[in-house]
Amino acid sequence: MDEDSTTSEEARKPRGGQPATAAQFAPASYDTLRDERGRTIVALTGQWTLRGIDGRADALVDNLRRLRRGNDKIVWDCRGVQGLDNVGALILWRLRGFAHDNMIEVRPEHAALCERWSRREAPPEGTRGPRVRPLAALSSLEHGLRSHMLDFTALVGQIVLDGGQLLRRPDRIPWKDISASIYEAGVRALGITALVGALVGVVMSYLSSLELRTFGAPSYIVNVLGLSIMRELGPLLAAILVAGRSGSAIAAEFGVMRLTEELDALSAMGVSWSMRLVLPSVVALAVVLPLLVIWTDAIALLGGMVAAHITLGIGIPEFIHAIPSAVPVVNLVLGILKGSVFGIVIALIACHFGLRIEPNTRSLGVETTNAVVTGISAVIFVDAVFAIGFRGIGLP
Repeated sequence: MDEDSTTSEEARKPRGGQPATAAQFAPASYDTLRDERGRTIVALTGQWTLRGIDGRADALVDNLRRLRRGNDKIVWDCRGVQGLDNVGALILWRLRGFAHDNMIEVRPEHAALCERWSRREAPPEGTRGPRVRPLAALSSLEHGLRSHMLDFTALVGQIVLDGGQLLRRPDRIPWKDISASIYEAGVRALGITALVGALVGVVMSYLSSLELRTFGAPSYIVNVLGLSIMRELGPLLAAILVAGRSGSAIAAEFGVMRLTEELDALSAMGVSWSMRLVLPSVVALAVVLPLLVIWTDAIALLGGMVAAHITLGIGIPEFIHAIPSAVPVVNLVLGILKGSVFGIVIALIACHFGLRIEPNTRSLGVETTNAVVTGISAVIFVDAVFAIGFRGIGLP
């Protein structure tokens, strides 16, 4: 044990050949009492060591400070302390317990350690560490944004270069990787998109029918459902579900490959991991998401039809025949176009954050979460851009 970490091993040893008592191994604790002079005496007992405190340092400091608050006549009785090291000494020092005028007695084996800490000036109560300066925080934010932008631009540039190579050499297109990504992102997402789409269609139809019935225009349920689902809700729902499902899977896959150094192994073997991993994911989502948009639109409209038939008595054949005249087909085309753009954005963001994962498990969880959150936020932002840019197209 070094000179500054004087743990009282003598207090732990049996004295006079007698077995050690339970108090010698008791955790850090204290009792309070008053003497004949009206002073509050805090009697410390047990092991005031790292092991004896066992993560209760903040709680002990808070409780003892409450005793000191508004009480100038307080003394510290350290004769019952069986073991003391720098952790316990630091707690007492923070409470100014080593001042000679407010300490009764300490064990001889603790005297040297207490003397060293008593020479230090205790910090005033209530002080905090220096706050992060606003300019430093702004600089850190700017550095992070610049790093993300540079990495994202490099990723997009690499995909463009890979695409140019594949146009010159179509025989090198990784069809197997693309088809596998299409299956994972598209076929396996049919169930969840159908469920969510049907529920949203039912809810939209039910809520709209209540208002339309009030105004005596139940037939306009076709216009409301068709326009809202084909133009906005269908693409948005499909994209959000894919961002949460496939986006997290892509980012986690890249992260695991970083942890296991598979990406480095591919580079060492001369295999372009961007062409084998990134490009298939981007192409797959660009192809799959428009199809999922159509699928989600159809299921959502079907759910809306059933709800409209139950609440308003509109027949399903009548509903189907009214859709082409109530909703211009350009809205469906716009939704499919949105789906393709959403797929590219989600794939790029997922790959970007996946490639930023460091070789540790904490980074894997953090960057995967960032990929999902950023992907969903980007989808909503792009949808807002589409809504503003195409506000005069397909609307009555």
